[in-house]
Amino acid sequence: MSKILSKILESLTNTIAAGVALAAVLFIIYLAQGFVASDFGPFFFRWLHVLSGVMWIGLLWYFNFVQIPSMPKIPDEQKPAIGKVIAPAALFWFRWAAMATIVTGLILAGLNGYLVDAIMIGQADGVAKHAAIGIGMWLGAIMWFNVWFVIWPNQKKVLGLVEASDDEKKKAVRTAMLFSRTNTLLSIPMLYAMVSAQNLF
Repeated sequence: MSKILSKILESLTNTIAAGVALAAVLFIIYLAQGFVASDFGPFFFRWLHVLSGVMWIGLLWYFNFVQIPSMPKIPDEQKPAIGKVIAPAALFWFRWAAMATIVTGLILAGLNGYLVDAIMIGQADGVAKHAAIGIGMWLGAIMWFNVWFVIWPNQKKVLGLVEASDDEKKKAVRTAMLFSRTNTLLSIPMLYAMVSAQNLF
């Protein structure tokens, strides 16, 4: 048994596959007990939305709580490992998790019938829940925009993926950091709005 578990846990692909398989087992158990609603789509996309959001915000907080504050403490000869190995991989998952979060969130809002009301922040129907989820959606959209159109283009300069002078790289480091901090700031009220829409209204 321990050999099988070790084989699963030694591979990230196997670990993810096992996690999905366990989720499928839970679904089958719920289905057998009659606990799954006939309208499964909204739940499924909410699950994908939460999974994507955990990846996105988790990496955002990793950058801001761990990597950025730790960089001055890392010896110069070790810093290339961050820029050449860790940061590119983290930024790949970071930006695509942001995209998946936005896409699944919009699909979810559409399936639940409140997409337009949320985009209008509840002004069309006066529903507090739609105002709360709308605020969360707009904050998330701003954060997504920052990831794809400010943070990532500047990080490409920092990582040497596009040509840039030393001055441009220095400016890019600061710009990427400030917008990453902006997203960290926005993540707190965004999560509050999202959770309040599900629990307060």
